[in-house]
Amino acid sequence: MNRIDQLFQTKKKNILSIYFPAGYPHLNDTNSTLELLQKKGVDLVEIGIPFSDPLADGPVIQTAAKRALDNGMSLKLLFQQLENARGNIAMPLILMGYWNTVYKYGVDHFLADCRKSGVDGVILPDLPVEEYEEDYKAKFELAGIYNILLVTPQTTRERLMQIEKSAKGFLYMVSSLATTGGILHYDSKREEYFKKVSQLDIPSLIGFGIHNKESFQHASRFANGAIIGTAFIKALQAGNSEKFLNGLR
Repeated sequence: MNRIDQLFQTKKKNILSIYFPAGYPHLNDTNSTLELLQKKGVDLVEIGIPFSDPLADGPVIQTAAKRALDNGMSLKLLFQQLENARGNIAMPLILMGYWNTVYKYGVDHFLADCRKSGVDGVILPDLPVEEYEEDYKAKFELAGIYNILLVTPQTTRERLMQIEKSAKGFLYMVSSLATTGGILHYDSKREEYFKKVSQLDIPSLIGFGIHNKESFQHASRFANGAIIGTAFIKALQAGNSEKFLNGLR
């Protein structure tokens, strides 16, 4: 069974997912960061594949991605790091990046290396659902790698039904159309969107704008948990990542 399914079967609420870019702040920090996250009880980890033009990301993640690339991080090296780390890491691992990186690497090669290194799923925001279903779904399923799909406040009910049929693992519920790193503000329309998605027959996590214990707990009222990215990257940069994680529970 995929580790993502195992997680959501054993834990229904307050699932904490942390995002950080591979190779940040230093090239060989990926595995030590994973070990810290596991030690602090993080449930799920999203590892960013550094990309030179991350359109959905705010300035903090863009700067971190550039530094990781300058450090020499590559997809090939990331797979090597994860293969070395996997024996000590029990958490589900998800790679998050852009389709162009995967396509250049070679889809079959990418999926084979995901499987070899113990990756459980991927998030590819710029891969349309229709293209995935028509051209790549069979390959992903054969490899046992979940393609985690995103929904936004602008996703129509009809589109939501289509995504639900194709989704594996959980839905990434984008809180707003702003780039990452903002503060999540609640209103009746946004809460209605969260409730609509949470009624689907698949788990969901809320991302974008979750930055501390209070915002994590509030978001978890409307989903199975939430994702923290920018705030954790700031903590990594400041050298107080352990203190930050201690304050989330």
